[in-house]
Amino acid sequence: MARPDKAAAVAELTEQFRNSNAAVLTEYRGLTVAQLKTLRRSLGENAQYAVVKNTLTKIAANEAGITTLDDLFNGPTAVAFVTGDPVESAKGLRDFAKDNPNLVIKGGVLDGKALSADEIKKLADLESREVLLSKLAGAFKGKQSQAAQLFQALPSKLVRTVDALRAKRDEQGGAE
Repeated sequence: MARPDKAAAVAELTEQFRNSNAAVLTEYRGLTVAQLKTLRRSLGENAQYAVVKNTLTKIAANEAGITTLDDLFNGPTAVAFVTGDPVESAKGLRDFAKDNPNLVIKGGVLDGKALSADEIKKLADLESREVLLSKLAGAFKGKQSQAAQLFQALPSKLVRTVDALRAKRDEQGGAE
C-alpha cells in the first residue's frame, strides 16, 4: 500500500503536469545548491524547477496522460514545469547549460507532444511570442498600406487615362 506522503507527492506532480504547457526533464548531477537557485531564477516567473524522484514522477506523468517521457527517468532528474511561454524557459535552460555543462537537457513534452533535447534547443532559438506577434502585426500593417496605395492609384490612373483620351479627342476634333 502506498504511503500517504508518496501519494500526495504523486498527486501534486500529476497536477503540475496537467497545468503546465510544457515540461523539460534535466539531469542536474554536479550542480551546487547556489547554481540550482540561479537556474530557477533564469527560467522566469512562468516556470517552476523541481528536483523529483524518478519513480514518483513517472507515475505522475502516466496519470497525467504523458507516457512518452518514461525512458528519460534515469539518473538524478529535475523537471521544469512551464506554465507560460515555453520559449523563454527553453532559452533560460539553454543559456544556463552553456555556462554550466553539468546541466544536461534530457527531453520534454510540449502540449502533449514529446520533444528531444535537440528540439528543445531549437525551441530556445525561436524568438519570444511577443516578438513574433509584433512582427506579424508589422507585416499586416505593411500589407494594408500597400493595398491602400494600390486602391488610391487605380482611380488616379483612370482619371489620367480619361484626361489623355479627352485631350487626344480634342486634338483630333480640332484638326478637322
